[in-house]
Amino acid sequence: MLDELGRRKLMLGGTAAIGVTALGGCGTMSVPRSFAPIPPLPPVRASVDRITRITVCTRPFRAAGPRLDVEQIGHQTIVHNYGHGGSGWSLSWGSGTIAVRNALATGAPAVGVIGCGALGLTAAVLAQRAGLAVTIYAKDRPPDVRSSLATGVWSPDSRICLEENATPAFKQIWTEMCRTSFQTYQNYLGLADNPVEWIDEYLLTDGPLHAAPSGTPGAQPPKFAELRHELVPDISPRFEELAPGASPFPTLKARRSSTMMFNLTEYARLLMSDFLENGGHIQTREFHSPADFAGLPEKTLINCTGYGARALFGDESVTPVRGQLTRLIPQPEVHYGIIYNNVSLVPRRDGLVIQAFGPDDGFGFGDATTNPDRAEAEQAVKTIGSLFGRAGTA
Repeated sequence: MLDELGRRKLMLGGTAAIGVTALGGCGTMSVPRSFAPIPPLPPVRASVDRITRITVCTRPFRAAGPRLDVEQIGHQTIVHNYGHGGSGWSLSWGSGTIAVRNALATGAPAVGVIGCGALGLTAAVLAQRAGLAVTIYAKDRPPDVRSSLATGVWSPDSRICLEENATPAFKQIWTEMCRTSFQTYQNYLGLADNPVEWIDEYLLTDGPLHAAPSGTPGAQPPKFAELRHELVPDISPRFEELAPGASPFPTLKARRSSTMMFNLTEYARLLMSDFLENGGHIQTREFHSPADFAGLPEKTLINCTGYGARALFGDESVTPVRGQLTRLIPQPEVHYGIIYNNVSLVPRRDGLVIQAFGPDDGFGFGDATTNPDRAEAEQAVKTIGSLFGRAGTA
C-alpha cells in the first residue's frame, strides 16, 4: 500500500509540499531545470464501473522497529523477523539476511520458517542459498497472505519505527537492510513478466488539501522515523519540478521522480517457484501459541508471522495500520504513478491500484478493521479520474 512517510509534508499544498515523495524514490527537490516537453501520457480510465476488487490489510507497526532478536522456547531457537510496518517487501532481503545469519549461528542443518508472506518466502529462499534444508509452515500462502495486499512500492522507511527510537544502532541496522534489499532487487529487473521494475511518478497539486474520505476524526498518529533522505540519498532519486510547458499536467504543479515497484502477483510466484524448485517444502499448519512449535522436527525456526505475531506471541507492541486498496481493470499502457489530493495510483500489471490516505499520514493507524469501504474506494477513483479531462493529459 501507499507507504511513504514523507507525504504528510508533501500533501499539505504550497511550498511545503515540494520535494518529498509519496510513492517511493525520494529526496529534497533539486534546483529546477529545463525539461524537454514530456509526451502526453496514456490516460487512466478511472471510473467506478472499472473497479474489480477492494481489499483491506493491516500493516504490523512496532514503535521500536522490526523484531530481529533470538529467543529460546523449550528445545527450539526462535529467530524473529517481523514487525516491519509498511516496509515488509522493501526490506525483506536485508531483514532475511539478518534472520538467516542468526539461524546459521545455531549450527542447525535445517530450519523451519513460520509464515509464507513477504518475509517468510524471502527468508526461506535465503536460507536455502546458505545451504540449509528449509520447510515453510503456514496456514495460508500467496495470494491469500496479508502481504499480498500491499501496494507494491519501494518504501523502506514506511512506518519502520518511531522517530524517537531511530537510534544510531537502529540506523545502522536499517541501512544494512535497505542497501542489501535494494541491490538484490536490481537482479530482478528485466525478467519476464516484470516482477520488479522502475516507473516515473508524478506529484500533482492544485490547491488546498482535500479532506480524507474516512478515518478516525481527531486521531493523532505518532511521529514516524524518516530515514531515506538522511542515510541512503545515493539510491533515492529526487523529485524535480516540471515547468508547465514540459509537464503532461500543464494546469497543475507537477514534480516528477522515479521509483521502484513490485508486481506482487508475479514476484511472489517467482519466489515460490524458486523455493520449491530448490527442494523446499511447504506444510499447511496453523499455530495458536509458541507451544505448538514443539511438534515440529526443526530445532531452529524463523518466525515471519507479521501482524499474526501479535496474537501468536502475545506481542501487544504490534500496532495495526489499516490500508485499503482499490483495484481497477489493468491498463498495460499506463506505466506511471500519481499522487494527487490524498490519493495515489500505482500501475501494477495485475490491475491499477488506487489508495486514499489521510492528513499527516495517520490514516488507518491503530485501526484493525478489515471491512472494505466502498464509498472511500469510489471517491478515490473519482479523484484520479478528475485528472483526465484536463488539457494535455490525453
